[in-house]
Amino acid sequence: MTDINPHLLTMGRLLLAVIFVMAGVNKIFGYAGTQQYMESFGVPGFLLPLVIALELGGGLAIAAGFMTRWAAQALAVFTLLSAFIFHFDFGDQAQSIQFMKNLAIAGGLLALSVSGPGAWALGKK
Repeated sequence: MTDINPHLLTMGRLLLAVIFVMAGVNKIFGYAGTQQYMESFGVPGFLLPLVIALELGGGLAIAAGFMTRWAAQALAVFTLLSAFIFHFDFGDQAQSIQFMKNLAIAGGLLALSVSGPGAWALGKK
């Protein structure tokens, strides 16, 4: 029987990465709206290029298994900050769900930062 753990770790990495890559791409195509949304929560709009770079770069790094631990930790911190800044309205069920989703994603990223990228990766750390 073959060990499926390397396959599952790779699949988990890809599933975590896709949300960040897609979010980064969506922010590029909806730049003005995203910038307005950020500013409505008191986050300076000039940070948006850094957010896009982190989401795209970190997501692609995790997908490729390159600098996985660093990318996962950076994205976990970013995801937790996003939860507390943008989704901390527990009176709104949709925002409460988004908050919990962010917590779950951050948990997966932290687990990935501990496990490393697995066998199918460009980097081993």
